[in-house]
Amino acid sequence: MYAIEVMKVGSVRSTERSLFGDVALVVFLLAQVTDGVLTYVGVRTFGISIEGNPLIAWLMGSLGNEAGLAFAKVTAGLFGIVLHLSAVHRAVAALAGFYVAVAIVPWIMVLYVWN
Repeated sequence: MYAIEVMKVGSVRSTERSLFGDVALVVFLLAQVTDGVLTYVGVRTFGISIEGNPLIAWLMGSLGNEAGLAFAKVTAGLFGIVLHLSAVHRAVAALAGFYVAVAIVPWIMVLYVWN
């Protein structure tokens, strides 16, 4: 009545690679690192009040700038890796684009264009 598909470890389906997925993950992880560096520079330059994400600001205030930011970025990176391993590559790519648009570009504008 009910069928459950069981995949063997190492089967073709479970080991297929996706070039798109791999590139999306690398771009996502690079976006996390870039956002982390720019956030750190921004907070060191302007203070914690410049951080627009209240969760990140709280973590940085509670754990210290470096530890709070590292915790947030490592956590985000791990979630990205989990999505990649779950073959949700379009979501990883969309998140990478989202980070570039709403985190990296604004930081570049604040730190290097408007300043």
